[in-house]
Amino acid sequence: MTTDNFIVRPMNRSEMDLAITWAATEGWNPGSYDAQSFYQTDENGFFLGELNGESVGCISAVTYDQDFGFLGFYIVKPQFRGQGLGMKIWKTGMDYLGAARNIGLDGVVAQQDNYKKSGFQIAYNHIRYEGGSGGSAKLIVE
Repeated sequence: MTTDNFIVRPMNRSEMDLAITWAATEGWNPGSYDAQSFYQTDENGFFLGELNGESVGCISAVTYDQDFGFLGFYIVKPQFRGQGLGMKIWKTGMDYLGAARNIGLDGVVAQQDNYKKSGFQIAYNHIRYEGGSGGSAKLIVE
């Protein structure tokens, strides 16, 4: 497949819902209000990769101030991975943040070696716990 018709462009607010959906599909458990709060922080820091007009990947590169930015929502749809599209999206986000900022990244464990190639280092690990109830609830009205 040729990638000649691939572009990375700014994402609008309604397209953030697509990024949230993709994140949920990846099992990332995005928050209910993440899209709105992130977009309000830096509405220019969201990018969508399109191949022949189809949305195939995204990244957020949110600037908080001149000294700090944060990467997230770095996703390429599975059928488009391994073609270099993700690197073009990544480069757009990194270029937007600039070399002078300290950049945070909540990375996927399987991609840690790739993050290191881009100059990132592990600052800490975190563990997420998720639970659910298996019982039934009773509503008592008196």
